[in-house]
Amino acid sequence: MTNIASYIDHTLLKQDATEEDVLKVAAEAKEYRFKSVCVNPVWVPAVARALSGSDVLTCSVIGFPFGATLTSVKAFEAAEAIKAGADEIDMVIDIAAAKRGDEEALVADIRAVAEAVHAGGAILKVIIETAMLTDEAKVLACRASVAAGADFVKTSTGFGGGGATVEDVRLMRETVGPDLGVKASGGVRSLEDAQAFIEAGATRLGASSGVAIVEGEQSSAAY
Repeated sequence: MTNIASYIDHTLLKQDATEEDVLKVAAEAKEYRFKSVCVNPVWVPAVARALSGSDVLTCSVIGFPFGATLTSVKAFEAAEAIKAGADEIDMVIDIAAAKRGDEEALVADIRAVAEAVHAGGAILKVIIETAMLTDEAKVLACRASVAAGADFVKTSTGFGGGGATVEDVRLMRETVGPDLGVKASGGVRSLEDAQAFIEAGATRLGASSGVAIVEGEQSSAAY
């Protein structure tokens, strides 16, 4: 329907989301032709069924929202989500490792999940939780994601006290180069927000306001 819709992961990650809520989001994604629907793992089977026959992908979060889960558990959780129907996995890094500058630990954590994800034929986005990190740590986490074989880096969980900023997206793009995806997530609420993040280098947008963003684009195109 619109170009900007193809950037959007239509997202519902609230702990108290019901099946009715999740199916509504899936229906919106099909109507507006978003890139994916991003939900907690428990909802992956329902979303995958609801999206069957469409071009919309099913995305699940792993180690969410803290990232303070054993690497083996993250890899297992990712593999199980893929078996349940997930096409994409958004994992949270070991944030403490990034804060202490331990690139080796970050690479090991991300690589184990990347291997599990790619073995299942899915793609991996790595959430670095920018609001909790210095610029130096953000660069470290992005560099580790590249080294570990991730497909995307992503700004935020939306649960970490802050979301995406244009400056962070620009820094992440400069760090990972042109070949890795960059996902801006948290605080993408309007067409203007979406356009600013894309101009800064984002190739994907995580948003619970996807409908408003697309309808804003449609309205602006009508004038």
